[in-house]
Amino acid sequence: MNRRRRSIILAGAAGLAGIGPAAIGPARAQPRWPTRPIRIVIPYAPGGPVEIPGRFLAEHLAQRLGQPVIVETRPGAGGAVGTKQVMATTDGHSFIMVTGAVCIQPAVQPDIGYDPTLDLAPVSLISESTMGFAVRANHRFRDIPGLLAAARAEPGRVTYGSSGNGTTTHMAAALFGVRAGINWQHVPYRGGGQLVSAFLAGDVDVMSADLATILPHTREGRAVLISVTTAGRAAAVPDVPSMAEFVPGTGIAIWFAMMGPRSTPREVADRLVAEMAPLRQGSPLGERMAAAGGRLLLTGPDELDARIRQELPTWRQVVAEANIRPE
Repeated sequence: MNRRRRSIILAGAAGLAGIGPAAIGPARAQPRWPTRPIRIVIPYAPGGPVEIPGRFLAEHLAQRLGQPVIVETRPGAGGAVGTKQVMATTDGHSFIMVTGAVCIQPAVQPDIGYDPTLDLAPVSLISESTMGFAVRANHRFRDIPGLLAAARAEPGRVTYGSSGNGTTTHMAAALFGVRAGINWQHVPYRGGGQLVSAFLAGDVDVMSADLATILPHTREGRAVLISVTTAGRAAAVPDVPSMAEFVPGTGIAIWFAMMGPRSTPREVADRLVAEMAPLRQGSPLGERMAAAGGRLLLTGPDELDARIRQELPTWRQVVAEANIRPE
């Protein structure tokens, strides 16, 4: 290489070196995320099953990230109130715990005001849980054949309660009704706490809920779990039949996930997933989920995005078939 060409290259490199720090220096000077307390919104009524992983993760992340993690409940409109609140934030420190209902509500209420694929950023699937149908211990029917017989003999008289219109617990029972060809009456409540109280008081025949809600009452002899909603039996209650054993095509699980507003940077989502990853192996949360028929997932943004895009058209079809309308 001649002396003149070498001088030009060195001069260019020196120029780039001079530009580099000036261009990227301010970005490097920015404090690393998080720079303030983190907020996790639970958009459902207090006492619901999503609070268990939500509050556990808040405590875990606070220790890992060195910032307080505050859990807020913002119920209303099947989760839409809290979802829209988080959707509108731009601080990079607000997130929301959702259930699979985030894919159901837009089908039930087309004017709900958000699209989970456009207005929210996926962070991670958190867990997947088994749901079930329960009756009171002294109820007139105590199994799925008895339920089906009663519903067919008295159309519209058998009732089931859920934690709200358009929730996953509602849709599991609606799907069962459609596939079984029965006419039974849905009674929505405002969250799991109200549902349990009404069920134990005898206000509804069947409670559709996650196993974490049902099992304490079966252990105390106040309720009987007559089926699980998954396609196969649940490891936590292997003697309990699945709905699909009686009515094919009714397998469904409830899942929980963390999302942020659409403005959430991908690197923030990746950081959250990395900090939650140690929980996959032998954590108290994982053990608690397993005892209630669930399992931790903590899979990351891409898997959550795929799940949402897969379920949205499925639930639109179910809502149409079951003729479900907004409250």
